[in-house]
Amino acid sequence: MAVSRVLTPRAVVRPIVATSVFGARRRHLQQAASSATFDYEGLYETLLHRKKQDGSYRYFKNINRHVHHYPYARTEADKRVAVWCSNDYLGMGKNPRVMQAAEEALNSYGVTAGGSRNIGGHNDQIIALENACARLHGKESALLLTSGFVANEAGLTTLGARLPGCVILSDQLNHASMIQGMRHSGAKKIIFAHNDMADLEQKLATLPRSVPKIIAFESVYSMTGSVAPIARICDLADQYGALTYADEVHAVGLYGPHGAGIAEHLDFAAHEAGQPHGTLMDRIDIVAGTLTKAYGAYGGYLAASARTIDVVRSLSPSFIFTTALPPMVLAAGRAAVEEQMNTMADRRALALKTRQVKHALAAVGLPVIANTSHIIPLLIGDAELTRAASEMLLRDYQIYIQPINYPTVPVGEERLRVVPTTDHTEQITAELVHALQAVWTRLGLKDRHAWAREAEQRHPLMDPALEVEDLWTDEQLGIRAQDPFLYGQESELEPLRASA
Repeated sequence: MAVSRVLTPRAVVRPIVATSVFGARRRHLQQAASSATFDYEGLYETLLHRKKQDGSYRYFKNINRHVHHYPYARTEADKRVAVWCSNDYLGMGKNPRVMQAAEEALNSYGVTAGGSRNIGGHNDQIIALENACARLHGKESALLLTSGFVANEAGLTTLGARLPGCVILSDQLNHASMIQGMRHSGAKKIIFAHNDMADLEQKLATLPRSVPKIIAFESVYSMTGSVAPIARICDLADQYGALTYADEVHAVGLYGPHGAGIAEHLDFAAHEAGQPHGTLMDRIDIVAGTLTKAYGAYGGYLAASARTIDVVRSLSPSFIFTTALPPMVLAAGRAAVEEQMNTMADRRALALKTRQVKHALAAVGLPVIANTSHIIPLLIGDAELTRAASEMLLRDYQIYIQPINYPTVPVGEERLRVVPTTDHTEQITAELVHALQAVWTRLGLKDRHAWAREAEQRHPLMDPALEVEDLWTDEQLGIRAQDPFLYGQESELEPLRASA
């Protein structure tokens, strides 16, 4: 019994003590965890590591333009490189009249606008440029914003949010700025297959005619060079009671008798004759454009009816709560727009240069994705190889073309995007072709014929038999097809050997 009295308390007490100790430790750990600071830097490291692992991390090159030597630039090591990915297509960023306009405004206004549009930032330069943009597109009004991205974000966010029950039908390949605007609007979004009018109509047919609808598309898609079937889109918009929203960012300044873009170009003769009524440009409800690319300045804009523009002006936070563009930038933009409205010389020169470059690249078997525009994508299909090709071009051949990877393009469709300008001479073009051919051979990249073998499954545009007509016709360019200067000199290089 004595032994029992001694052992029984011990047998009972020990579990109680152990439980209380472990419980206290657990509570201590929980309290420590709840009081610990979130590991912000650790999360950032994880996110960036993922980007680097999947090949989508962006590396920026220090490329310094020089006004008197464009399209050449200087690297941080002070090496001269030929830039083949600039969006200053017409060299307007160094145009003497554009630079003079900027200088005069700088001397008159100083650097900054001094405030937002409703707090001291509204001025003559803004009014003149908005009037020029409205006149360019044949619209009642235009609104300047700080960039093309902001123009799309502001326009689609405001309209999508304010039209009750609005549905936005968006092309599959629309730019991130348009996607962002749709997302911020809270409107329902329906995606239709790229340039697939049967799919668009099928989706429109599911919506009551009384429901507000916007068909949002780009006139030229910057990563493929494909061009929207604008006439058919306008027909469907009329049939189903939808507004049309056209992003002409990669087309303004480059197409049409006055540089208004693809919509103007598709009715070339009517606009050249000064008869815009009833044309595609007239039928489009809202146009988004930029002053940054073909015009060589900075800023974006919307052009539409006076009430449409006033709604965005009055209700868009992206417009209301930001400082106006600097007057010198506005003056440069106006000078560029007005100059290009009065001449087709630069647009024609770029169209000819584009033909020459496309022909030279295809002649040696490089995988040019066929399209009718000025964009020249070269398909590689692997993120690491695309980056390696870009690095090799810069390091070994003093040519800069940035790699295009996911999410800008789908995984498996990584590419280089060659962008000719009016300043790329035949010599610079020959050096490009030679360098690209060497890089393709050294890295064992697929040539055009190798991609064509996969055409039916993945890349129908890589079919060598596929023929597409340029948007600029020989007649519009004022040339004959047999003119010897049409494609420049034939390359003396041998075609690439087909890669596996």
